[in-house]
Amino acid sequence: MNTAHHGQKTVTALIGTGMVARTHVVALLAAKDKVHLKGVSARRRERAEAFAAEFDGLQIYADAHAIAADPDIDFAILATPPNARLELIKPLVEAGKHILLEKPVARDGKEAEEVVALCESAGVTLGIVFQHRMREASLKASEIVGSGALGALGVAEINVPWWREQAYYDEPGRGTYARDGGGVLISQAIHTLDLALSLTGPVASVQAMTGTSSFHAMESEDFATAGLRFANGAVGSLVASTASFPGGAETITLHFEKASLHLGSGVLTVSWRDGKTEVFGASAATGGGADPMAFTHEWHQGIIEDFADAIAQGRDPVVSGRAALTSHALIDAITRSSKEGRTIEVAL
Repeated sequence: MNTAHHGQKTVTALIGTGMVARTHVVALLAAKDKVHLKGVSARRRERAEAFAAEFDGLQIYADAHAIAADPDIDFAILATPPNARLELIKPLVEAGKHILLEKPVARDGKEAEEVVALCESAGVTLGIVFQHRMREASLKASEIVGSGALGALGVAEINVPWWREQAYYDEPGRGTYARDGGGVLISQAIHTLDLALSLTGPVASVQAMTGTSSFHAMESEDFATAGLRFANGAVGSLVASTASFPGGAETITLHFEKASLHLGSGVLTVSWRDGKTEVFGASAATGGGADPMAFTHEWHQGIIEDFADAIAQGRDPVVSGRAALTSHALIDAITRSSKEGRTIEVAL
């Protein structure tokens, strides 16, 4: 790792200046003791220049090749649409740069597998930005489930009742298969699916229906529902939507032998069968309503700091590229189940 220019800090560059880019910069500024943001790159140079003008001292890189050629850079953060990933990643991994990717990994499971394999074969660390994992309530849920104190999981209920205005889908490429790989499942619900699967273990089979409501003119789905059968024998349900006005917080409710866990709005409630109730975390906005960016930068900061530590320590980040393939496999199975009208086994 090159640390000559910035003490012991890890050095990064940001590719992409879209909606979530500012969240990354604010998170990086908050993580400045650990990570230094050297510069930014965008598909159109004028976008990069306008973005850099908002933040002092940011260098503008012409493209991913320029970032790959900079010996200072330890890792790149990719905040681009999914269709732009592979061409950007190739020069970076060839130069030995680690990659932190905004979700999803790619447009579908097959492409995501290609991205993961590319990074693994080059020996670079690939992390995925699933920032919901870094909420206090999520970390506590993971700790409690991991302890085994709850007994076996019986039922899982996953709900994502979000809302997006038509204007959101009017942006060129938004909600298309060519750019995004799909709709609500891969662009919004994937966060909740990743967190849920980290607590439940993988889904073995699904029976699903997806559709586009009358509220949106878009190519892909804005509504999905699925019956889930988990590898550990538990059963469950998923309902995901961006057609649920005015939009509410996503929730994960897991019913175990000895207690039920409920995650919603940054709060974990544990209802024990013996009558005791425990509450952890603090209520927080999640971006489920009309403003997709209505959430704190602190979760992104947690992901970025963990990724810097993972590089330094030679370990996997909190969500590795390979770990993220579980969500992609489930989304692919839900989509296929709806299309074929039958139960589909999930590729575990």
